[in-house]
Amino acid sequence: MDTLFSTSHGVIPLPAFLPDATFGQVRGLDAQDLAACGVQAVMMNSYHLMQKPGTTVISALGGLHAFSGWQGPIFTDSGGFQAYSLIRQNSGFGSFSDDGIHLKNTAHGKKITLTPEKSIQIQWKMGADVLFCLDDCTHVDDADSEQVLSVQRTVHWASRCKQEFQRLMENTQNDADRQRKLFAVVQGGGSRQHRETCASALLEIGFDGYGYGGWPLDKDGNLVEEMVGYTRELIPTQFPMHALGIGHPYNLVRTFQFGYRLFDCAMPTRDARHGRLYRLRGEFNTRSLDWLDYIYAQDEKHMRDTQPIDPTCPCPTCQHYSMSYIHHLHQINETLFARLATIHNLSFMAHIIRQLRGEAA
Repeated sequence: MDTLFSTSHGVIPLPAFLPDATFGQVRGLDAQDLAACGVQAVMMNSYHLMQKPGTTVISALGGLHAFSGWQGPIFTDSGGFQAYSLIRQNSGFGSFSDDGIHLKNTAHGKKITLTPEKSIQIQWKMGADVLFCLDDCTHVDDADSEQVLSVQRTVHWASRCKQEFQRLMENTQNDADRQRKLFAVVQGGGSRQHRETCASALLEIGFDGYGYGGWPLDKDGNLVEEMVGYTRELIPTQFPMHALGIGHPYNLVRTFQFGYRLFDCAMPTRDARHGRLYRLRGEFNTRSLDWLDYIYAQDEKHMRDTQPIDPTCPCPTCQHYSMSYIHHLHQINETLFARLATIHNLSFMAHIIRQLRGEAA
C-alpha cells in the first residue's frame, strides 16, 4: 500500500485527514492557519460552491486555489451526499432520476439538474485536484430496493463521469491538469452483496481511488464497522480508499486499521466551535479506546485555569493561551474563540495522523 499520494498541487503523505472547507474555507481559519495546524489537503463542496459564488466566478478568478488562498491539494465532493441529505429531510428540495439529481437552487430559487457530466465539469472548472463521481447515496438502514437502485445509478453515473473526465483530460493542454485524479464511490448500504456488486463494477470501469459511500453510522451513532471493513476488502490495496465523512478520532483510527488512508469530516471543527476540545489521555495507543479526552470550554471549572487546553500540545493556541482565556472567549461569544478552538482540534487531528504514520511526535 502506497504511503504517498501525488496531486497537481503536491504530494500528500498517507494517511491524511482533510478538514471540510465546504464553502471554500474552514470556518474561522485562513490558509495560513490551516498550514500551521499541519493540514495538508482540504475537502471542498462543489454543490454548495456552484451556487455561491458560482462556478463561473470561481473559474474566472483562477480556480479554487487562487480564490481561497489555499495552495495545497483540494478534493471536491460531487454533491451527491449533500443532495441526499437535503432531499431526505425535505422532498421539496428535489428528486433523483436515472439522469441525475434534480434540485432547487437555494441561492436563486431556480431548479437545476446535476448530471454526472455536469458534476465533473463543475469540479474541473473549479480546479479540483481530486474529483469525485456523482453517486446516489443511501442510509445503511434504507430498504433493499433503494440499495439496489442506488448501486445501479452509482455505477451508471460513474461510467458517465469517467467518460467526461477522460474527454476533459484529452482536450487539456495543461500538464497540471493531467495529474488530476478521479475517485468513484462504493455504495450498497448494509448489504455485502450490493457492496460487492458496486465495487466490482467500479473496478471494471477503473478509477484512481475509491470512497466509502453512504452514511457510515448506524441509528445509534456507531460506526458500521463490518461494512466499512468489508468495503475496503473489496478494493485492491494499490488503490487509496477515502473514508468519506469519517472523522471522529476513534472512528478514524479504527477505519485506518481497516486500510483506509484518506479521511474527511466536519466533526473536529464543529466540535471546536461548540466548545468540545480534544486532547490525549495518557499515551496514544491504537489497541485502546481510552486515549481520547474531551475538554469542554464552557465548564465553569476553567474560569481560573492557568493551564492550556493540553500542556503537551505544540499548537499556537496551547502555546499562547490559558483555559481561563479560552473559557472567557466562549462565555462572551467572541469569534476569536472559534478560531483558537478550531486551530487546536485540527492540530490534534494532525498529531493523530502523524502517530498513525509512525512519525515522531
